[in-house]
Amino acid sequence: MPSTESALDLLLEPLTPERLAAASMIAIVGDDPFLAGEMVGRLRESLCPDEADRGWAWREFAGEAIDDPRDVFDEAATVPMFATATRTAVVRAADAFVTKARSSLEQLAASRGSRGLVVLEVKSLPGNTRLAKAIAKHGLLIEATVPPRTNLTAWLRRWAKAAHGCTVPVATAERLVERLGSDLGQLMQAIQRLAAATGTTIPPEAVDDVAGGPRERSAWQMSEAASSGQAAEAVAMLADLLEAGENPIGLTAQTAAVLKRLSTAARLLSLPRGAGRPASLEDALRQAGVAAWPKALDAAREALVRLGPERARALPFWLLATDRSLKGDASRGLRARLALERLICKMRADETTRRPPPAAARPQGHSRRPAARS
Repeated sequence: MPSTESALDLLLEPLTPERLAAASMIAIVGDDPFLAGEMVGRLRESLCPDEADRGWAWREFAGEAIDDPRDVFDEAATVPMFATATRTAVVRAADAFVTKARSSLEQLAASRGSRGLVVLEVKSLPGNTRLAKAIAKHGLLIEATVPPRTNLTAWLRRWAKAAHGCTVPVATAERLVERLGSDLGQLMQAIQRLAAATGTTIPPEAVDDVAGGPRERSAWQMSEAASSGQAAEAVAMLADLLEAGENPIGLTAQTAAVLKRLSTAARLLSLPRGAGRPASLEDALRQAGVAAWPKALDAAREALVRLGPERARALPFWLLATDRSLKGDASRGLRARLALERLICKMRADETTRRPPPAAARPQGHSRRPAARS
């Protein structure tokens, strides 16, 4: 049995009692509360599959509320006369408990007798400590974190197939991650709702109906309207969102997620040929992270053409200026709204900023050369 497991991998493959039978102790380590909770639930289902046994075989403790660590050890060591379930004592938020009972835990983790099992849920357990080494050697360490470089799109597709038997196209998974970010709880709930509503295959257009609440969807619609140059519509949506209590900094972050992809595509297209420049505008948008389905590509293409290459490449500077303003003198009220409106208006398609005015529009009485003196 591997000494260390990833929670992401364990969500794709069920934990069997055989895999846990030889463990002296289990530690769920990480700062992702959703993953930690899922792992505790999976362990309960594997160690106590019969709900009738959970009343006596499964006991959870709050780490901060444990006065005497022996209460936990006694709970795990009490072996029933007639039962097959593994008696398990789970310590949630166990960092303080580990500090208090480290010596006893090290001894317990280094041996495996007829006692039950102790499960620790901790945010941190350095690998160079004796406890971590003992659990890695004789028990099971579960990493309840999402590594920064995790391909959530690929993981979501595998999880949807394993958990719900449904097919999630790449474009659908990309759209979900775009809308919900790396929050696994929301992503998995969205897949569950989509699988129940759409059947065996989830099309990309179905994401808009479930990805986030009404406010979140309105925020994305505002961002897309702004990037498409529809300033009046975007400003009206902004007013509604602010009146509904949305945080201006949060709205800026959602808008930035859309605009940074456009800026990246413009930067890629500005590269010299042979130096990584994409073959087409569509290729540049895909490389920039735009979801590869027709509606998303069409909207991004229209927005990028409307912005033009110079303004698209300037988007990161506009976003930085807006962020600084919101975190400074325009942190709330009308000033915050004005800062966001200014950002939206900068993206408006304004033909007067794309070409110089014709000669006939110049003020009368002015010419390119000064009049000759007599």
